[in-house]
Formats: sequence, structure tokens, C-alpha cells
Amino acid sequence: MELRQLEAFVAVADELHFGRAAQRVQIGQPALSELIQRLERELGARLFVRTTRKVSLTGAGDELLPRARDILDRAEAAKSAVRRVAAGAAGSLRIGITPPAAPVLVPYLVERFAELAPLVEVTVEQLWLPALSQKLDAGEIDVGVTCAITVARPGTRHEVFCAERLLVALRPTHPHAADATVELSDLAGDTLGMSRESLFPAWALSQQQVLTMAGISPPMLPLVDTDISARRWQEQDGVDWVMLIGSFTPGHDPASVKVVQPELTVPFVLQWAPERTTSAAVVNFVEMALSMDPPPGWSTAPAHRRHRKLA
Repeated sequence: MELRQLEAFVAVADELHFGRAAQRVQIGQPALSELIQRLERELGARLFVRTTRKVSLTGAGDELLPRARDILDRAEAAKSAVRRVAAGAAGSLRIGITPPAAPVLVPYLVERFAELAPLVEVTVEQLWLPALSQKLDAGEIDVGVTCAITVARPGTRHEVFCAERLLVALRPTHPHAADATVELSDLAGDTLGMSRESLFPAWALSQQQVLTMAGISPPMLPLVDTDISARRWQEQDGVDWVMLIGSFTPGHDPASVKVVQPELTVPFVLQWAPERTTSAAVVNFVEMALSMDPPPGWSTAPAHRRHRKLA
């Protein structure tokens, strides 16, 4: 039993006229008759009573009609579903993220992608940086989003696609506490509270990269605070300042937060494995992330690929 035979059968059952049914399924009437005859032979039952004046369904035809409609509806639904997945409008997307991307960037990306592909099921898993790399290599996630620039591994692509401005928080007694902006070089002799690498490896690496970029090596103390935003850092004796990004400022005393001059940013990186990407939804997400406007207050990176197609 073929779908084409059922299509022919339903058309004749609806029209009760072989000529009109042939026009509806866009084949010649002899071909339509042959499809019906083959179906009747396969089923071992007559489906229509044909006279010179009319066509009517037999009891076997009445029994087959609702079943044939259901089969055709299911087949069409299957074709539509496959087309949606093939076009990236449906399917699934697994995103692995490190904690610094969680407060602002990833919710923004997921919301924008939902506007483009509302039928795609998106799951987000928060991971430490080493685990994110391992899961991407193993194909257990489709895309990674993290701060900290790392070396791309064989089979993966890493691209800086946006950045958030670096800020610092100072104690109220700090000599620069009343300044709106501060230069990192002015803090080089003061003790920096650093996130523990064991807790937040991506954020710790990002801070080290910022210090290298600024050319300073201040004395450091590991933060006791296990919150990545370090809201309670001033409770720790010996710490004079901490580094922040805008995503971490809620909960901090606004007066303590300073803009860094000259401007420095913390880059965020998109990671994916092009050779292992078989889902159009993944390709569409990567293309969107590399070409969209970043969240308010964020900047695009020099390699941002706005208005260019993914290679």
C-alpha cells in the first residue's frame, strides 16, 4: 500500500468522480484508475461501485476512508516535522556555559534565539571551564559560551563575539574611592581579591588575562566569598579591591564600583565543533550569536561577524 494510492483513493471518495479526482491529484484519469485498481487488488476488496452515472463507496471503502485520511495526515505531519528540523526551525540545542555568562549573556542569547526558532528545545548546562571543553569534545553539548580566551582544540572553533566592560570595586577608605574612574596602574600596589580557580576557573583566568593586558601584578588574596559576584568581599580583611563586570554588580554598593580607564573589557567566547555539527538549529544559533547586536551595555568584538554568513 503506497501513499500515492491512498491519496488517489481519498480524492475519489471526496469527489465521487474520477475526472475531478484526477485533476485534484494532478495525474491523468487512466493513471488514477490504475492506482485505485492496484489498491483494490492489494486489499482484496472493491472500494467503489462505479456506474455510468455515479461513483459511490462500498462498505470496504467506508471502512478504509477515515484510516486513509489518518495515515495521510500523519505522513504530512512527519514531512513537515522533518523539514522544520532540517531548516533549523525545530529540533534541539544544548548549550554549555561557564558561570560568568549566566546572569546576562546567555539568557539574552536564548531569548533572541527563541524569537527566531520558537520550536527548538534549548537546554542550558552550567559547567566549569574544563568540563565545558570535555563535553564539547565528546559531543555532549553543541555550543559553549564562556569568558576567558583559550586555545581552540582540534575540530573546534573558538571566536570572541562580544565583551563586557571591566569594572572595579574599592573600599570606601581607598584613596580613589571618590573617583568616578580609576586606572588599574593606580591599584598595582593594592591587594586584589581574586576568585579561586577551583571555584570559577573561567573567571579566574579572565582576571589573569586582564592583569596581563594591563601590565600589572598586584599582590593577591584568594576570596573567601564563594559567590562569583563577590558581594561580601569587603568583609574579608586584607582585600583592597576586586574586579567585576556589569553582570556582577547587583548587590554591590554602587558607590564602590568604578569604571576602569583606559577602557578594558572581558571578552566572551563562542565555541562549537563545525565538523560534528549536523543540526541546522546549531548552525543557526552560531550564526545568530556571531552577527547579532550584543546585550545593552556590551560591545562587539573586533572579529564580530555582523551581516556576514557563517563559513
